[in-house]
Amino acid sequence: MNNHNSFRHAVVMGAGPAGLTTAYELSKHGIGATVLEKDPEYVGGIARTAQHNGYRFDIGGHRFFSKNLEVEDLWTEILGDEMLTCNRLSRIYYRGKYFDYPLKATNALLSLGPVETVRCMASYAWAKLTPVREPRNLEDWVRNQFGERLFQIFFKTYTEKVWGISTSELSADWAAQRIKGLDLTQVLKNALLPPRELKERGEVIKTLIDEFRYPRFGPGQLWETVRDLMAERGQPVQMGQTVERIRHENGRVVSVEVRDQAGSVRQVRGSDFVSSLPVRELVLKLDPAPPRAVLAAARSLSYRDFLSVVLMIRRRELFPDNWIYIHEPGVQVGRIQNFKNWSRWMVPDEETTCLGLEYFCFEDDQLWKSTDEELIALGTREVVQLGMCERAEIFDGAVVRQRKAYPVYDDVYLDHLGTIRQWLDANVPNLHLCGRNGMHKYNNQDHSMLTALLVARNIAGVTKLDPWKVNADAEYHEEVRDGEQDLSGRQMPSRVREEEPVA
Repeated sequence: MNNHNSFRHAVVMGAGPAGLTTAYELSKHGIGATVLEKDPEYVGGIARTAQHNGYRFDIGGHRFFSKNLEVEDLWTEILGDEMLTCNRLSRIYYRGKYFDYPLKATNALLSLGPVETVRCMASYAWAKLTPVREPRNLEDWVRNQFGERLFQIFFKTYTEKVWGISTSELSADWAAQRIKGLDLTQVLKNALLPPRELKERGEVIKTLIDEFRYPRFGPGQLWETVRDLMAERGQPVQMGQTVERIRHENGRVVSVEVRDQAGSVRQVRGSDFVSSLPVRELVLKLDPAPPRAVLAAARSLSYRDFLSVVLMIRRRELFPDNWIYIHEPGVQVGRIQNFKNWSRWMVPDEETTCLGLEYFCFEDDQLWKSTDEELIALGTREVVQLGMCERAEIFDGAVVRQRKAYPVYDDVYLDHLGTIRQWLDANVPNLHLCGRNGMHKYNNQDHSMLTALLVARNIAGVTKLDPWKVNADAEYHEEVRDGEQDLSGRQMPSRVREEEPVA
């Protein structure tokens, strides 16, 4: 420990996984931290666990799985036996049938039935005979690979629900990186020819995530525990505190101006400042303001928003999956979580089930602007339409909105982010960024925590490592072949460049 640590104090903006991990790690190095959280009730950010009438639910689903042993050990350190081990099951729902996820060609074709299978194979053959030359967008690339019918069933509907962008506008490069495992030529060979002995290591498929860990009472339990530990150490998280301005002078941030729920404004001072705020908001709160080019870069960063319609259903079991991807084009819901199948302690009554219907949107969409009552009515109609339960079985509901759930990667976001980082590094080096929105990286929880650990250790002077080099591709491929590079593949889609014609 450096002898100057007693003179250091960090101001941490945001009590999500990154912010709380930073404060928790700093406390191990004898450095105090003031954690400021805008929400008056919940810590954990998008990894919080919300509650309604005794039912607990995620903002989405949060698997606890990391290739980084240090992060796994940290989860165990904080929660111990409260971390459960869960079997993983997720499938695709389409026209009343369930399909394996990740997609397996034999299962997909058999489940579609003989007539649709023939149509898919004919469509596939036609695509091979008449491919789009030099496909520029996802739509053309997938059609070339799988044919029009499989494209419509397994790719178009869900992709457009999640990103709010037509598949004709999404880059073909992203499709080539992300879509694997549906080789129809190999299916025909397997059906017509005797199996051969596998000789190459790369031909052996292994599943990366057959199981994962999960806190007994949801992911928020982890962050609520960290909050309590920090309070025991004399550093309670300050709730309901909105960052209004970030003051800097002489090449350093000197204070943060915060407003509480009563409207009172005060200054919080420190030696180091850590932000997990969305980059766009952070830059616009700097006082004095950065140059116009930096402000313009920040304003150009965009986000995809998200809301959950949570329904309580008077039935003991609905389906065995942790979550289901909804490829049905006639409904708006994109994915359904079954929280009881993550942990039975998420529901207070085992004779009931709690579902989270996920809708992806933008803040200015009509869906986002709908009232809770309208959204619960929508969720009720759609879950009944999907045949998952009867309307009379639904006895309660709630809505959770999450702004800026997903940072959007467009073709120029890296340039804008580079402009912002260059200015921050040169002008306010004691301002440290970490976490998903804090770095505009599509991070999972473990990667957000890793960036926070590095930031805290850099502040403490025990390391000098670059948190920006933590792997940004945060969700692991469901499958990878032995000997094959694992891209840890939550690559984000990007739009077709304007100079590229949309074929």
